[in-house]
Amino acid sequence: MFHPLATFHKFHSIRTGWALGTIALLHIIFALTFLIVLVLASTRAEAAQDACRGDNLLEKLAVDSPAELEQLRQAANNIPNGESLLWRIEGEGLTPSWLYGTMHVTDPRVLEMSDAARAGFGAAQTVVLESAELGDLGKAQAALMTNPELTMLTDGSTLQSLLEGDDLRRVEAALDERNVPMVLVSRMKPWMVFSIIAAPSCELERRGKGVPFLDKKLADDAIAGGKTLKGLETLAEQMSILTNLPIDLQVRLLAETAALGDTLDDMMATMTDLYLAGQINMIMPLIEFGARESGGDHGAYAQFERDMVETRNRNMAERLQPMLQDGNAFVAVGALHLPGEDGLVQLLRERGYRVTPAS
Repeated sequence: MFHPLATFHKFHSIRTGWALGTIALLHIIFALTFLIVLVLASTRAEAAQDACRGDNLLEKLAVDSPAELEQLRQAANNIPNGESLLWRIEGEGLTPSWLYGTMHVTDPRVLEMSDAARAGFGAAQTVVLESAELGDLGKAQAALMTNPELTMLTDGSTLQSLLEGDDLRRVEAALDERNVPMVLVSRMKPWMVFSIIAAPSCELERRGKGVPFLDKKLADDAIAGGKTLKGLETLAEQMSILTNLPIDLQVRLLAETAALGDTLDDMMATMTDLYLAGQINMIMPLIEFGARESGGDHGAYAQFERDMVETRNRNMAERLQPMLQDGNAFVAVGALHLPGEDGLVQLLRERGYRVTPAS
């Protein structure tokens, strides 16, 4: 089967598709990396590179392998409800609410949002995010750190003892590129260090300068505007998805991510372009192609995807009910929660709401 990134000749001999898929899910589903800036803000020097880089992988694919790109588009067309970032939610006797798909990055183009989305946000009385704890990240971090099992290696092991040879050297090099000393993160769980490496230098640089990612900006604007801020999950619930991965899978994910090099920037550029174009239904097929081509252990990735997306979708749909019944809510969650047979749009329709694209 064709791998949509193969034409870039950037893959190492190790398996990397699972890492790429996980990176894509992290950047578009939920905001784990808020911890990066809180941990590193007082320690990291100014990064040498400020501007984002990376090539759109699909543009290259259109030139080199148009037939394979067409297959990818056909797969995307089979995913329902992937044509819009903004949806209007209506119910019998209810003031309409809005559902908006976010991307958890600081890119100014993402922060801009559409005119319709800004209008919906401005008029809403209640803003619902994945986690209301984004309104006070310092407090959230303090609460999370009271449970070291979520973030730290507590059995006496270190990254240096878990990684070997080239894997360790690649992780150290990736951290050096981001001005993060190994000693600072050596006792963090591998998924935490993965989150640092998965964030492009430009993203860390902007966050280090205080630029909020989209969901954080919505939380701040809601509080400043006197709106009620509510959440569908706790950050501890979100983090448990990764911290509960077997440690050997966390180590594998970290090592493979470090080996990706510039492909990380290309994947971020590709996802961002798809997001800005409203082509959310293209993202999951791209992820799944990469995961299947990684070779072996696709079952582990499939379970991870279900936990990251489908299970959380069902929980979100259930927890949204009282907020939608109150009406006039602006609900903003990672964009990949919206499309698909198990996406929020379909789940809300099954609960009797009329959900229609608004932009």
